[in-house]
Amino acid sequence: MSILISIEELLSGKLVEGSRIEFKEDWNPTTIMRTVCAFANDFENEGSGYIIVGVKEENGKPLRPVSGFNPDALERVQKEMIGYANLIQPPYMPRLSLEEIDDRNVLVIWVPAGSVRPYRVPDDVKIKKNKTYNYRIRQYSSTVIPNLEQEAELIQLTAKIPFDDRVNTQASVNDLDFGLMREHLYKTKSKLYSESINMSIEELAEAMNLCEGAKEHRFPKNVGLLMFSDQPKKYFPTVQIDVVEFPNGIGAKAFNEKIFEGPIQKQLTDALSYLKVNIIKGKVIKYADREKADNISNYPYDALEEALANAVYHKNYELREPIEVRVLPEAIEIISYNGVDPSLKQTDFNKGVIRIRRYRNRRIGEFLKELELTEGRGTGVPTIISSMKNNNSPSPKFETDEPDRRYFVCELPINKEFEPRFVDGLADGLVDGLADSQKMIVKFILAEPRISKSEMAKRLDISTTAIDKNITSLKKKNIIRRVGGDRTGRWEIIKNE
Repeated sequence: MSILISIEELLSGKLVEGSRIEFKEDWNPTTIMRTVCAFANDFENEGSGYIIVGVKEENGKPLRPVSGFNPDALERVQKEMIGYANLIQPPYMPRLSLEEIDDRNVLVIWVPAGSVRPYRVPDDVKIKKNKTYNYRIRQYSSTVIPNLEQEAELIQLTAKIPFDDRVNTQASVNDLDFGLMREHLYKTKSKLYSESINMSIEELAEAMNLCEGAKEHRFPKNVGLLMFSDQPKKYFPTVQIDVVEFPNGIGAKAFNEKIFEGPIQKQLTDALSYLKVNIIKGKVIKYADREKADNISNYPYDALEEALANAVYHKNYELREPIEVRVLPEAIEIISYNGVDPSLKQTDFNKGVIRIRRYRNRRIGEFLKELELTEGRGTGVPTIISSMKNNNSPSPKFETDEPDRRYFVCELPINKEFEPRFVDGLADGLVDGLADSQKMIVKFILAEPRISKSEMAKRLDISTTAIDKNITSLKKKNIIRRVGGDRTGRWEIIKNE
């Protein structure tokens, strides 16, 4: 059965990280079955692994043209694989596919993450008697025996299958959409697209690893219902992306709302298209002392795309909360529920160096990467930071409410060339009779609702005691208010319509 992406894309390393690919020049059951076991254990919830036989490698990269795999050996290898797969405890059978590239054949062993981990495998599957069994996991791009701490953690993962990869007994395989599944295969240039034309829904779901169970009691997986059913909300209420525009800030009454529903990958692409057309604006900055001009945007699309894709990827779909995109005068906020993995700290985001310990939605991540809607492991935050920097925008902000981790916010501040101005028309109705320092505080709050008191004091070159006094006065006059705590809250203008 063919794999879900083209062999060319698989070898390129663009869609599948190196930690999930292993190249083998020849069929070597001993080392290959160790890696099968490691991929099946999926210690860090990364998703499927691929072993490609018939490809030499150098420093982890495939050498082209490939050396090739003799297709006449396929039947023999398939028979051997059945025997070796039954030696794994519990038994695990990967999927084999003969693929063509560089005018040669290669054997691809596709290893979806197992549903009854942990798995053990003999150190040498070819030994007849007195086999020594060990667990195997992936550590970066290597297959290793876990240490005692890792082994204990692996055993604790028993039955802890990520939500997206669990079966849904409240739905039927027929609730999946045949057309949506084939559309994905077409976009990923999979050979399975042409092979699927004569398949039933159940056969295609099985081929794409979207269902599980005995033939008479086969159920779809949650990832299938989220990505390949017409109405995921039927099974997961409030699975949607809400884009809400607040032209005068959250404290104002006026707002515009656009809701995106349907398969989650369609929600993502539709919401991004809407934001690109309706929200993102460009500007050319020319200079008198040089010919080259700067092309900037109020928000760089690459940062917005990565931030929203990450929200879709990492959202907890067990919670009945939509993904929120708040378009404010001074920033775009992307809010997802619940918060990030407990292994990540606020300080990690402040440094811009993220290493997720274990992924929440391994299958959703696979499919989004195959569609090139998100990048590889741990690259999301650095991509957002670099995109904002290249656009001469302020640095993005990442917030989670430690230790509860009920939400995660990615804030993209607007480029200074597009920031809201303190126009006279707005000021006349809002700041009449205020002292100059109080007018400046209102200005700061309009432009940067999350600005701290210490930052205001620094910019105004006055003491924090004076700032406190002015803020108290503005609160008494019912002009500003504080929403949320001192660390994670924001200022709001009450009378800014």
